[in-house]
Order: sequence, then structure tokens, then C-alpha cells
Amino acid sequence: MSRGISLATNSNRGMANFLAMALLPLSGFATDIYLPSLPNMAGTLHVSNIQVQLTLTLFLVSYGITQLFIGSVLDSFGRYRISMLCLVVFAASCIVIANTSNIYIIYAMRILHGITVGTVVVGKRAYFIDLFTGDKLKHYLSLFSIIWSTGPIVAPFIGGYLEQSFGWQSNFYFLAGFAVLLLVPEFIYSAETLPHFYPFKMRSIARVYLTMVKTSDFTLGLVMCGLAYCMVIMFNMTGPFIIEHTLKLSPIVAGYSSLFLGIAWMLGGFFGKATITRPFFKRMVVNITLQVLFVITMLISSWYISNLYTLLSFAFIIQLAAGYTFNNFFTYCLARFPKNGGIASGLSGGMSYIVISVCSSGIIFFIHAKDEFNLGLSYGILIALSVMVMLALGMGKKKFG
Repeated sequence: MSRGISLATNSNRGMANFLAMALLPLSGFATDIYLPSLPNMAGTLHVSNIQVQLTLTLFLVSYGITQLFIGSVLDSFGRYRISMLCLVVFAASCIVIANTSNIYIIYAMRILHGITVGTVVVGKRAYFIDLFTGDKLKHYLSLFSIIWSTGPIVAPFIGGYLEQSFGWQSNFYFLAGFAVLLLVPEFIYSAETLPHFYPFKMRSIARVYLTMVKTSDFTLGLVMCGLAYCMVIMFNMTGPFIIEHTLKLSPIVAGYSSLFLGIAWMLGGFFGKATITRPFFKRMVVNITLQVLFVITMLISSWYISNLYTLLSFAFIIQLAAGYTFNNFFTYCLARFPKNGGIASGLSGGMSYIVISVCSSGIIFFIHAKDEFNLGLSYGILIALSVMVMLALGMGKKKFG
């Protein structure tokens, strides 16, 4: 009997559940805590805005690619020990970043961040698929985007104060401490949960991946997840520059702004969980229609009035709707292949983040972070792509109900 089976029944299970949920926001913390520091990092390191924004893009790319493939490793060799090792490496790489002024070393460490965080998060999502089924599993899966959103809510808020008081390096010391703080109880209370260790055979693993990718509702659902979260990333990558450079406000204001929009994402997740029993496709059509209307209004309004309040008001509504989209589609996709929890978890996260990386880097390259209109234009492109995917999904909407 595996250690995972005993964990499902022993007294440590409640604490292990808590720790698994607590580690889910690690990707949000790794992405968002230093966002208010981006302008200062560019100045201190003597690099351009695009170069310092690349630290975020490299994390997203490595995080996404890692999730694509790590699920099969976790299904064959287990979740627990690999996740523990990754937490140690993540903490060490944070300390390296805080003690270097070489942008290329920071790039390398951010790629390592993506690999380690991707492994931990996929393992913790698979943890719930290992231990729960039916409505209980759906309950936990629908909580994922809500719990995860604590990272984008809290991290920039903390990061703004750390930047103002101690400089950008303090953000990475905080991340190292966060990892170590969870590593100790993780070692004490958690354990392996994989009930069956599947042989690591490339041919059979490839067949599982191919089956999932060829399942159109699964693949298109993940594209919708990627487009939804990309709306968050667009503000994360451009908002600090608009707020600190164009509007001439402080990093603390940028942190509060990200906190405010993180709440929007979380509320979207709560609404998604509250309406989970209602017809899937109909509520998603209503949601995307509202996004279209609000982004058009944002673009028109920005020609006449543009300030911090209009910027955040429109972004709040659009990101609330995006959080609703993400919660619904991610829950659906994670539960689609319960027999291969690690691969499904990894592929779900990986494909989403590839969409995020491609779209965010492409839009940032062509549309510069300078004002509310450009942010609205970025949102508009993502929403237009979402409409196209929804039209494709509409052809097979009976699968969703």
C-alpha cells in the first residue's frame, strides 16, 4: 500500500489539504509580487522596460512548458518528493536573484522558477484528483482559481510596500521565505498520494497526450482559460508603467491597483462556483457578451476621460468576467480525464500558459504600455479571440450542457 493511500485516511489529511491549497498561489506570488518593482528594476539594472518585462515572459513560458510534460513524470514517480525538491530549488534561486545585478542570471533563475513552480502546482492539483471523486472533486476544482487568486491579490500589495521600503530585491527574499515557510510543514504533514505508479513508457504516455489534445472541448476550453488569464497578465505587465510613468503615481499605488484587480478575479471565481450547476454554454455566452460591451465602452471613454479611476473601473469589470471564464473552463478541463490526473493537470496548466505567453508577448511587442486606450485595445484583442473560440465551441455545445 502506498503512502498516499494512508494519507487519505489518517489524521494528517486535513493539514495536507490545507498545505496543498496554500501552495497553489505560489505561481501568482512568483509572477506578481515584483510587478510594482518593474520600473525601478529597469532603472537599477540599467536595462530597458522590454528587457525587464522579459523576466515575466520567461517565467510564463517555462512554467507553461513544464506543466505540459511534468504530469507524466509525476504520474510515474509520484508527487511528494519531487515537489519538496522543487521548493528547495525555488527558494535558493530567489536568493540568487536578490544578490545579482546581471539581467541574464535573473533570466536563468526565472526560467528555473517556472520549472520548479510548475512542478509543485501540477502536483498539488493532481493531489486532489488522487484523493477525491464526484461532487467533492468538483468542489475542490472550482476552488482552485479562487484560492490561486490570493496570489495576484496579496502579492503586488506586499510588493509595493517592499519596493518602497527595501528595494526590489526584498521581493525575492520574501518569495524564498514563503517557500521555506511551507516546506517545513509540508515535510511533516504531507505524503505521497499517487495510488498507482504508472510505468514511464513514452509510447503509452504519448497516446494519453494525443487523446487529450484531440478532444476538442478540452483543448478549446484550455485556450479560453489562457485568453482569460492573459487579461490579468496584460494589466500586470503594463499597469505599473501606466500608473508610475504616465500617471506619475507611486509603486504603492500600483500595488493597491493590482490588489483591487485581484479581488475582481477572485469575485469572478466565486460567481463561477456559485453558478456551476447552471447550463454551461448559455452562461458563458452571456459572460463574453458583457466583456465585448465593456471593452468597447472602455475604448470610447478613454478618448474623453482617462485617469486612475476610469482605468481601474473598466479593468475591474473585464477581469471579473475573465475570472468567471477561467473558473468555469478550468474546472471543466481538470475533471475531464480523472484517470490521468497528473497529465490532465499538467496539460491544463501548460496549454493555458502557452496561450498566455504567446498572446501577452505578442501584444506587448506591438502595443506599448503607455495609456488606458492601449490597455483597452489589448483587452479587445483578447476578447475578440475569445469570441472566435466560443463560436468554435458552439458547434459542439452539447458536450458542455
